[in-house]
Amino acid sequence: MRRIAIVGAGQAGLQTAIGLLKNGGYEVTVFSNRTPEQIRTGKVMSSQCMFDMALQNEREIGINYWDDSCPPVQGLGVTVPNPEVPGEKLFTWAGRLTHEAQAVDQRIKMPRLIEEVEKLGGKFVIEDVGVPEMEQMTLEYDLVLVAAGKGDIVKTFERDASRSPFDAPQRALALTYVKGMVPSTPFSKVSFNLIPGVGEYFVFPSETINGYCEIMVFEGIPGGPMDCWADVKTPEEHLEKSLWILKTFLPWEYERCLNVTLTDDNGILAGRFAPTVRKPVATLPNGGKVFGVADVVVVNDPITGQGSNNASKCSKVYLDEIIARGDEAYTEEWMNATFEKYYDYAQTVTNWTNSMLTPPPPHILDLMGAASQAQSLADLIANNFSDPSKFTPWWFDAGLTEEVIATHVSKVMS
Repeated sequence: MRRIAIVGAGQAGLQTAIGLLKNGGYEVTVFSNRTPEQIRTGKVMSSQCMFDMALQNEREIGINYWDDSCPPVQGLGVTVPNPEVPGEKLFTWAGRLTHEAQAVDQRIKMPRLIEEVEKLGGKFVIEDVGVPEMEQMTLEYDLVLVAAGKGDIVKTFERDASRSPFDAPQRALALTYVKGMVPSTPFSKVSFNLIPGVGEYFVFPSETINGYCEIMVFEGIPGGPMDCWADVKTPEEHLEKSLWILKTFLPWEYERCLNVTLTDDNGILAGRFAPTVRKPVATLPNGGKVFGVADVVVVNDPITGQGSNNASKCSKVYLDEIIARGDEAYTEEWMNATFEKYYDYAQTVTNWTNSMLTPPPPHILDLMGAASQAQSLADLIANNFSDPSKFTPWWFDAGLTEEVIATHVSKVMS
């Protein structure tokens, strides 16, 4: 029986724990600094819209508990305001997803997954883990996975400068969970709004602690008018600021929000962080090695909504490699090789996401505009959010992008 410690009770940590326990042959202990009840009654943690490829990883290990209750996300749309005519759209389009996406508030999800870990015979330990605790774990367990994407223990993993082009936050971030928003038509979707020189706003349906809601995500360019959360002190002020942004820059989105209220006082979040890739193995003072998972090693800006998706996909790679390892030691070389298998995919997501944080080149502006003329192109872009590696290489090459555009627009013309 191989002993595995997992530090962190988020998407990647719990998905991996459940996968190992269901496989058999592993004694798994999950460490968290919060009880399930503290998670359930605490602040929202993310926006977590998961697309089909990530959801399939959950289906494979039987943790798709919300298929019947969670409102589906059926598409993805993009709108760009006209910078020269306030209140008007330059263009807008919406692509239909082949397979629905889903967003479940992690305050619901993580306690349910913790319950499943314990039901399967895993241990769940409440402990505020630091370096001394991790050192002890390396003596007691065959493998220590660090899946806590926030907090001081992340700093034990070295930043990989060669893979991290940004050394500062690229957006001022905020979340607002609300009820009473007018649903999007003719189908539910992630509604992206790209405001040149100001930032981005997207919104989509979700299931939260008290039922159906919509999650509003604000991405403000630092120093700009959407970088406006520092003086917000109360939940009421947070909602007021959210509505001010929509009324000022996106009146069509504000019209959907005339009767909105917060889901709860904890349904808000604001902050910022630098997108970062870290080296996957940390060496502790006692010489022990711990292995980083998901956001610990690759954390992207949420502008493309890939956080929980990447966590699920990282978990899938690590789970398969742990099982394939059999009785062999989990060496540093194995850890690095396993991470590189994940990063072979994750780097395509990172490069694509990072490209959205800088002013778009002409060929991407052409692509976004063309999608409003060709439904097949809109559908292609929307469905690639499930597997963003499909944007590579053409997204980054003007000539190849123009070929993609021509292929879809010619179908409309013929």
